[in-house]
This record gives sequence, structure tokens and C-alpha cells, in this order.
Amino acid sequence: MTIAVTGANGGVGRNLLAHVAERGDLTATAVVRSERAAAALPSSSSITPRIISFGDVGELTQVLQGASCVVHLAGILIESATARYESANVASTAVVVAAAQDAGVRHIVLVSVIGASTDSRNRYLRSKGEAESAVRSSGVPSTIIRTPMLLGRGTAAAAALVRTAQLGRARLLAGGHYSMRPLDLDDLSLAILHVCSTPSEGAIIHELFGPETVRYRDLVARAADMMGQELIIGTMPVWMAKVSAAITHRVRGGGISPTVIDVITADEDVRTNAAAELGVGLTPLSTTLEKILLDRAGAP
Repeated sequence: MTIAVTGANGGVGRNLLAHVAERGDLTATAVVRSERAAAALPSSSSITPRIISFGDVGELTQVLQGASCVVHLAGILIESATARYESANVASTAVVVAAAQDAGVRHIVLVSVIGASTDSRNRYLRSKGEAESAVRSSGVPSTIIRTPMLLGRGTAAAAALVRTAQLGRARLLAGGHYSMRPLDLDDLSLAILHVCSTPSEGAIIHELFGPETVRYRDLVARAADMMGQELIIGTMPVWMAKVSAAITHRVRGGGISPTVIDVITADEDVRTNAAAELGVGLTPLSTTLEKILLDRAGAP
């Protein structure tokens, strides 16, 4: 079976492709935007990089020919001067849907986020809800996997966690008292490959999250303790951070914004964990942290 992966050069995409390379029954078309992005992909005879513009439905349709499933990973949390939610999250999904329809792809898998909703007052969560809506109304059988914070090699959350744990003194938004259910990146990749291999009819939404609820301040403290690093945790008032972010975002045309801060500091509202349905045995949080710190220790 051949799957196509959009946004393949991100942390999620590279991890997913590494799992594909370990299997003998799958091949992957890795869709990226540039030569530099293609160079970052895992090297394997099972993986074929394709460099295209995501705005060209016809070009993407050609790339998706022969794929049984397309896994759409492209999207952003932090806007830049050249990438906004409306283009990176919503319009890119619409292009993937149109190309999948034209190419006769039998299944679309969309990785979304906990809290996504077309009714959300948060621009990011609303854009992810609109992306979900485009997939669900496509007429192509689809699976949407909503995720919380992802921890693994190449994820922004893991890099931020390690940086913060090393500071000695860290001022966390709201003191880090918000709760989360971090998910091991390998678990997400296994879930994606499971649904690619076992597609169902219609459109299904799953929420997949880690096995442990933890406050962010406690997560940072655990990482620091595992590194043998003393850490004193202080508080950055959310209102102060949002005022600063609003000014900086306007001046620079991107970066951390009040929208992003609201996403980061929200307690993750999770209901039923779809791990069993997605064929995943959840990795303990302690094991996930060990993997992240091992990667850090082995980094050049």
C-alpha cells in the first residue's frame, strides 16, 4: 500500500516516515515544498519525496495518483508574515481534499487538535475546525485524529520543554498550572498507520491523548529532575504575556500571539480516548520523557 503524506518534513511527518521505512508492506510519497525540506526526510527506498506547491490542485492530483490514503499534516500554530491560519490550515486542506477527489484517493487522514471547532472564538482552533469540516464534507472516507501536546524528536513542544527545564529559573505562563495529556509521537504515528491500513466508511473523529494528566509545571519539573537540573518555577501573568505578544505580533507580522497563548494555557478538554480503536498501546509519560532526553544527550 502507498500512502501520501503532506507536510512530511515536520516532526510528525518525519516520525511517521521513519515508521513506514521500518515496515515492508508500505511505501510513502512525501510531499514537501522545497529541496531543503526534502533533504530533511528519512532516507529509505520506501520513501519518495515530491516537491510541489500546495496551491496547485492539478500538480497535487498527479502526485496523489496511485495512493490509497493521503495523510494531511500541513498546518501552523504560529503565524508568520507569509503564513496565516486561513491559508496554511484552511486553504491547504481544501486543496488536498480537491486533489484527493480528483485522484480517486480512497481515504483521507487529517491530524487535527483537541478543541478544534468551527464555533471556537480562538482563530487557530476555528481554522482547524474549518479544516476538519472540509475533510468531513468531501465525500471521501476520512479519519480525523485530534491530538494534544505532542512529545517526540523534532516537535516544538519537546524542544521547548527541554529548554525550559534547563533554565534553572523559569517563569511559566499562569505558573504552568494548566493541565494536559501529552501524547508520545510514536503513538500518533502508529495510530495513523493503523487507520491507513483499516479505513472505514464515512467520516470519523477520534481524540487520541496520552495516558497521564499532568500540569505543565509538573511536567517541566520532572524533566529537570531527570536531567539532574535544579529548577525554580515562577509565574508570568497571562494578561501581561498577551499584551506583549499582541504588540510584537503586530510589529513583526507574526510570531507568538494572544491566540497562541490562549491555546497553550487552556486545560485540554478530553473525553474518550480512542487509543484502543486506533490500535495503540499508550507509551507511559516517563518513557516518553526518557526518549526525549536521550535524543538531547545524543544530539551533536
